[in-house]
Amino acid sequence: MSVLKTSNLTKKFGKFTALDGVNIEVGKGEVFGFIGPNGAGKSTAIRVLLGILKATEGSVEIFGKDAWSHAVEIHKRIAYVPGDVNLWPNLTGGEVIDLFIKLRGANNKSRHEELMKRFDLDPTKKCRTYSKGNRQKVALVAAFSSDADLYILDEPTSGLDPLMENVFQELVMEAKSKGKSILLSSHILSEVEKLCDRVGIIRQGKVIETGTLSELRHLTRTHFVVETKQPIPSLNELKGVHRIEEDNQTLSFQVDSEELNEVMKYISQFEIVKLESAPPKLEDLFMRYYEGSGNPAESGVGGAG
Repeated sequence: MSVLKTSNLTKKFGKFTALDGVNIEVGKGEVFGFIGPNGAGKSTAIRVLLGILKATEGSVEIFGKDAWSHAVEIHKRIAYVPGDVNLWPNLTGGEVIDLFIKLRGANNKSRHEELMKRFDLDPTKKCRTYSKGNRQKVALVAAFSSDADLYILDEPTSGLDPLMENVFQELVMEAKSKGKSILLSSHILSEVEKLCDRVGIIRQGKVIETGTLSELRHLTRTHFVVETKQPIPSLNELKGVHRIEEDNQTLSFQVDSEELNEVMKYISQFEIVKLESAPPKLEDLFMRYYEGSGNPAESGVGGAG
């Protein structure tokens, strides 16, 4: 069952096309990672989802309703955290959280007190004294205090330290376990890898790849560090081998996953002394879309999804 679905979502500002035929879908109980560099179109897409901007073409449905014409009704069931939170400077953090919760018509005091403790947030301080990280905490506490069905999170951990990032990740997994859906826009790829069931990569307003992490990982390269008794000749001529670096008898290089077997057979002939391998990461795939011309075909990446 789709909680959120966009079909051919296009948004133009004059002659500039910010979103070009974006198709994404988030199911019930799913964490969907929406990744891309700054300026790729992530935040514009989220503003359309929230009913702040109207799509130029295409459709956006949340809970089966049009995101623009039913925005007020939809907002009763969603929680949103932006990447840069602006708060009322003369209110305390606690007062802002109380206000947000009352606006939603809920008042689960024990829940938001628990979350403030988990995020180590002092609710008695005025918002003007808060760092960026503390402002993010206020928004996260308010969002996760609500019993939303869909969480739309746009760079939500911006400004948080690693310990607080872990708290955020725990809350996402807790929400998922309760059947909630999460759209997570992020450029922190380790965060996406830990949390997301499926990922969509956006580049210059177009979604160029969508799939589960296992589906995307077959397109990534495994990193090797190898030391052999004999020099390995012609390694650079082997199919699927990239970025060879040599330091005395030690070689480091990357191998396309589909060529791993043949490459291992070849290098094992030269008496391996040391072999280290690192599993492929989402970051490798992400970087391959942006290196050089950014054309996936020219970067050795399969066709866009």
